[in-house]
Amino acid sequence: MSNSATTAWRAGWSRGLIELRQSLTNAGDLFNHCFWPVLMLITTYFLRDVSFGQTAFSLGTLAVPSILGMNAGMAMITMSQHLTADREDGTLLRAKATPNGMTGYLIGKIVMVSGGLVVDLAIFLIPGLLLVPGLVVAGPGSWLTLLWVFLLGLVATLPIGAVLGSVFTSARGQGLLQLPMLGLIAVSGVFYPITVLPEWAQAIAQVFPVYWLGLGMRSALLPDGAVAVEIGESWRHLETAGVLAAWAVLGLAVAPIVLRRMARGESGSTVAARRERALQRVA
Repeated sequence: MSNSATTAWRAGWSRGLIELRQSLTNAGDLFNHCFWPVLMLITTYFLRDVSFGQTAFSLGTLAVPSILGMNAGMAMITMSQHLTADREDGTLLRAKATPNGMTGYLIGKIVMVSGGLVVDLAIFLIPGLLLVPGLVVAGPGSWLTLLWVFLLGLVATLPIGAVLGSVFTSARGQGLLQLPMLGLIAVSGVFYPITVLPEWAQAIAQVFPVYWLGLGMRSALLPDGAVAVEIGESWRHLETAGVLAAWAVLGLAVAPIVLRRMARGESGSTVAARRERALQRVA
């Protein structure tokens, strides 16, 4: 790796840690970090005594690892929102103007989004282990599975988030992502096992990373008997790794191309025009 690239990586790492620290000390951002994990924790707490069918497992127990997977998948939306906002206010233009600035910028955003996600998951999981019965984290195998699913899931989703962020020129356009994501979550077995859904819905869910992230998390945190409610009564670790790896390869191949093209189209005049349109909307 060249000296300039090494410098960009170091700068990106430092920038990401600084932004993460700012995020965790800013009242508004801190509220966002806590709001959804606490809301999901309350939801699973009230589901802890609701049994799924004739099984001995509660919906709350089944939902906890699925929500972890959902949040990891939603990191792509967070990544997309940050890129769009920084493109709108000129941050990306400043990054483009420095040597290897885009590399440093992307590394910084990956560090910041990943670190924030770890905080969000900890806020949800640590109390969840105490409040929701039936979760299993007794051995190193559970934590190892949790780790590789989480890391591979980030590699599968964050580049796609970068691509999505480069598509939208305004933060207002990000609202277009919310409805499809909610629909995808609804069919991905987050709050209810996917096997109760029609086969066409199951097929759609299995194309995208959210379902496989949830499945991988469930395989790490649920007892062996819980596999009975899964497709084929199997945790399908090989399939999980394969689908997530395929998304990772796709994202890592497409994201640099899209971001380079997006960066070439950035200039002071385009940023000024976007600001003018934003001011007109406010007025």
